[in-house]
Amino acid sequence: MKKQSNLRSLAAQTIERVIEQGQSLSTVLPAAQKKLAEKDSALLQELCFGVLRTLPQLEGIIGALMARPMTGKQRSIHFLIMVGLYQLIYTRIPPHAALAETVEGAVALQRPQLKGLINGVLRQFQRQQDELLANVKTGPQQYLHPGWLLTRFQQAWPDHWEQIVEANNQRPPMWLRVNRQHHSRDAWLALLRESGKNAEPHPYIADALRLDTPSAVSQLPGFERGWVTVQDASAQGCVALLDPQDGEYILDLCAAPGGKTTHILEAAPGAEVLAVDVDAQRLARVSENLRRLNMQAEVRQGDGRTPEKWSDERLFDRILLDAPCSATGVIRRHPDIKWLRRNTDIDELATLQREILDAIWPRLKSGGTLLYATCSILPEENHLQISAFLNRHTDAGLVPLSDDPQPGRQVFPHPEGGDGFFYAKLIKN
Repeated sequence: MKKQSNLRSLAAQTIERVIEQGQSLSTVLPAAQKKLAEKDSALLQELCFGVLRTLPQLEGIIGALMARPMTGKQRSIHFLIMVGLYQLIYTRIPPHAALAETVEGAVALQRPQLKGLINGVLRQFQRQQDELLANVKTGPQQYLHPGWLLTRFQQAWPDHWEQIVEANNQRPPMWLRVNRQHHSRDAWLALLRESGKNAEPHPYIADALRLDTPSAVSQLPGFERGWVTVQDASAQGCVALLDPQDGEYILDLCAAPGGKTTHILEAAPGAEVLAVDVDAQRLARVSENLRRLNMQAEVRQGDGRTPEKWSDERLFDRILLDAPCSATGVIRRHPDIKWLRRNTDIDELATLQREILDAIWPRLKSGGTLLYATCSILPEENHLQISAFLNRHTDAGLVPLSDDPQPGRQVFPHPEGGDGFFYAKLIKN
């Protein structure tokens, strides 16, 4: 039996580590969940994701209710109050229970003398709720994005930025990839429906299904046997465009955690695949995914900017470069991105992408295919990056993927569709 902790105080501490210390939610949340009974981990996730999704509104409300912000060693109480507000506004938790548990969180945070303050702020919110919510749902706060990022969206996509922001602020759908080595998509969908669940096929991504309601993977038919994998539809689109074939030598660069590596092998089980990533810890996930699906690929740690250190002398028939990026297309899955990213990161990431592209291009065979992909929606990382690459490399040909005059295909996040993504398909002349 796991030791019980105050869930609200854990949420506050987790959010504080993201906002104040710049740590990734995907890193700190699992450690916090281990301190709770399994049945409580989903609520902890909901509170952390929810607060980070709606942070500007919660900050605005606290600013209206308190004369000055909590600072220093009392900063964790600031985030605890946020957790309380989020419950009162966005969850079905009975208000008296949300209030009582949040106030008790002060004890777990070793600030019992502040229980009265927390109780007073939350009760004052209840009395003024309509007015306070009306005030924070107008002006820049309503968009729930930092100003610099909102400006970039508006400048890059004047006709689409509101759609992008709205999609970013939604809970993401759960997409699945059916392993065609075991079942066709329709055959596995029939098994899913027999289990009492339902999903909708993607209109043009052959292996993709969107669950009507998110589910624990343990409830998906054959998950533990490799019949199906959780993967967003837009990410699945990479392998359809790469078009891997049996007998080819294929590089999956920046491969962790391995979703695309295993998809390549599902599409071309006779291919020889090398999966490379610079992050040793994340690279272990590639091996785990290969084991679950009973697949074989060579896994190496390496930096995409120095392929001479890990690629030997062989050239690749196809390369999938899922480049390091701002991840601005997957904010709905990782709301902490909004608060961890900085405006200056974009130029730095574009430079890194350029260096990797230039370094890996010589490792592609003549006539070979390189698919460049990002989960970004910023032009500097996407069509502008590819335009500059084509100007530098006269032996690179572009395969048109859309009617857009700009190179590549830009996909925006959609509430019922895939994440924001960019693809460019290059052929070496």
